[in-house]
Amino acid sequence: MNCLSKLEHPQLDLIHRGKVRDSFRIDPNTRMIVVTDRISAFNMKIKTPIPHKGAILNGIANYWFKQTEDIVPNHVIEQIDPNITLVKEAKPILLEMVVRGYLAGSMWRAYEKGVRTFSGITVGDGMHRNQKFEQPILTPTVKSATDDEISEEEILKSSLLSPEQYADMKQKALALFQRGTEVLAKQGIILVDTKYEFGFLNDELILIDEIHTPDSSRFWNAENYAANPAKAEQMDKEFVRLWLIANKKDGQYVDVLADDVVAETSKRYADIYQLVTGNEYQARTEALLKDIEQNLTKAGIL
Repeated sequence: MNCLSKLEHPQLDLIHRGKVRDSFRIDPNTRMIVVTDRISAFNMKIKTPIPHKGAILNGIANYWFKQTEDIVPNHVIEQIDPNITLVKEAKPILLEMVVRGYLAGSMWRAYEKGVRTFSGITVGDGMHRNQKFEQPILTPTVKSATDDEISEEEILKSSLLSPEQYADMKQKALALFQRGTEVLAKQGIILVDTKYEFGFLNDELILIDEIHTPDSSRFWNAENYAANPAKAEQMDKEFVRLWLIANKKDGQYVDVLADDVVAETSKRYADIYQLVTGNEYQARTEALLKDIEQNLTKAGIL
């Protein structure tokens, strides 16, 4: 399987290996983000890589960074390989700004069990699965191994951000969601929910990590949702989450995916790439690691 599970080279200075992305130091102001084919779900690293996933995520994220730079600056310097982007070194804010337009996914699963308050936001009784909120809601989480919910009041008490900084980040997160909603609606796609990560560069708020990808967002087919909201067609990695839920062993999630699930997941990523960018995903014809090494050499990294 021609997959990028991780990138290693004696000339590369590894900073961090995350669930999906590997970060390398280039110089004090620049880091290199390598988007691998790893996949995670329920804060669990899955052992089975998804072919082409990393290049697709990187391409989609960079498309959106370009589409939204008028709302908030971002960390992108240059994409030097389908899987690799050079970015500005920023001080990350240890929060994930989760914006939700619909009662779906983990929030719906908690709501079914009687939970009504999420990150300090109270949701009323009587809502249905996949129901649209009157206005998108913001349910921040702490960026950690468990991504615990945190309310606006708790954020301001924690001194993570000043009230002015948090208000700015909140406004930009909601504006990004609005932009994503409008752009995707033209393609017949509903942006259900997503998360944004921000950092500071010379005291300026910038967008980092990824934006509106199948890993960070939930998408539905708009026509399908209109026909049956409760069974909206998933166009993201919720497909993998649902498979894991249905295939628990001894009450635990498995960490290896079936071959047909891997193939279907790879296809779904390619489909959403084409729907979002308007371009068909072009898979590499060269051996993946060899091609990456050539592109790193061409960029002067190796």
